[in-house]
Amino acid sequence: MSLIGKEVLPFKASAYHNGSFIDVSEADFKGKWSVVCFYPADFTFVCPTELEDLQNEYETLKSLGVEVYSVSTDTHFTHKAWHDSSEAIGKITYIMIGDPSHTISRNFDVLIEEAGMADRGTFIIDPDGVIQAVEINADGIGRDASILVNKIKAAQYVRNNPGEVCPAKWQEGGTTLKPSLDLVGKI
Repeated sequence: MSLIGKEVLPFKASAYHNGSFIDVSEADFKGKWSVVCFYPADFTFVCPTELEDLQNEYETLKSLGVEVYSVSTDTHFTHKAWHDSSEAIGKITYIMIGDPSHTISRNFDVLIEEAGMADRGTFIIDPDGVIQAVEINADGIGRDASILVNKIKAAQYVRNNPGEVCPAKWQEGGTTLKPSLDLVGKI
């Protein structure tokens, strides 16, 4: 069953953020755009490349009013240890949520039960706490955060311009479509 259009389910978790441990819940996703980026595990191989790439786009995302949350089934303590020991992860300034109970991973339907780890899942959540986009990759396929930025711009455009939609490869400032009876069969 698709999570698109569904409100994020309740959870409470501990996270590592800029040298401190903080509490996070689904309420933190309300009132702003959010990206939740699940990954299998700390101290692995593809994961640090993805999280560093996401950090490289973090200022752009913040300028769009987006907060970023990474999530794995590791603890917030493990996130701190990884942050302190990895050059790539040491750059991260967004929130790193621990999900050792697997509650969040189950809520977002990315938990690999037999492994106790999450799939590579990316979720764009609107200011109402509703999921607007989902991307799930197999374990060996890393994500590109620059594509995520474009998806967020499209999601924000559609939200702010009811009756318009963004076609494939849409870029900010590009032509949109206004679905109507007159447009049927013309594309």
